[in-house]
Amino acid sequence: MKLALLFSMLFLSTHTECEKKQLLPTKLRITVIDGLGNFVEGASVSIYEDESNYRASTNPVATGETDKKGRVVFKDLKAIAYYVEAKKGEQNNNGEGVLTGTLSEGKINRVNTVIE
Repeated sequence: MKLALLFSMLFLSTHTECEKKQLLPTKLRITVIDGLGNFVEGASVSIYEDESNYRASTNPVATGETDKKGRVVFKDLKAIAYYVEAKKGEQNNNGEGVLTGTLSEGKINRVNTVIE
């Protein structure tokens, strides 16, 4: 009886942890703004796990385009720091907010980057 109860508790604990991870993916919301603080719609945004891929613009983890509020959201990410590349036409974010902090797992992490 005790063994069955212990097994049930262990199963429920493990099952609950798996559900939490599935329900709460790690997300990164990037807002792209210009030098005047205006939202930039239609900017191309890519994120990279390491600096060498960022510098070469190869092997992005994810890419997307900003909406009318200058936002793009990436989902199901690792809780690590990412390099951000944002560009629209001749504008880019070189030197302006290219490395995020380490993301908090299971949360929506928010960062801004400036393109000029």
